Amino acid sequence: MLQAKGKNRYNPLPIYGPKQVAKTFHKVKGKVIYDTIYHQVQDFKLYDQDGKLVTQQSLKGKVVVMNFFFTHCPTLCNEISKNVAELASNYTKNNMLKFVSITVAPETDKVSVLKNYAKALKANDNQWKFLTGDTTTIYGLSRNGLLLSAVNGKNNPDNYVYSEKLVLLDQERRIRGYYNGTSINEMSKLNDEIKVLIAEELRNIKDNLY
Repeated sequence: MLQAKGKNRYNPLPIYGPKQVAKTFHKVKGKVIYDTIYHQVQDFKLYDQDGKLVTQQSLKGKVVVMNFFFTHCPTLCNEISKNVAELASNYTKNNMLKFVSITVAPETDKVSVLKNYAKALKANDNQWKFLTGDTTTIYGLSRNGLLLSAVNGKNNPDNYVYSEKLVLLDQERRIRGYYNGTSINEMSKLNDEIKVLIAEELRNIKDNLY
């Protein structure tokens, strides 16, 4: 965030992932500018800690912080989840922001297990969703949607390879940032950039009204 003439000015966050030039265009001062088609996270069907179906439609119009974990993770996941819990506590009254944590071990992390995990973190069920479902959807979402690595632990139930990154998504399901969930500095950066993105989305909503 920058200060200019006593008012907040925001540097827009980057948009990550592959992109392509569209056939449509707009004009700026008479100059033709072709539109850009940005990578978007695909739709999915998973179930939350209350057994309710969650899809991209469920998150429509929301800024989303998304990550992967598993409940019996020895140390790393717990550290990240505690950091997310602390971050989420700053936004309990903000309906524009949702947190989504997806298990990479759905064979053991059933709905009831996720419910107990969420209770232990004192997570607000409406604000923070813990999701489970089929591995094809989960690993496809990680690799093809969020562009993160994820490998299941077929030979060792504790040997899951997944990213420690938190991913910030805008209302159009575009990736706007990656953050190390174990780093205090990165979590602070995420907190700041959530505010920047929310301000950007509110500005877009206002512009579309006129």
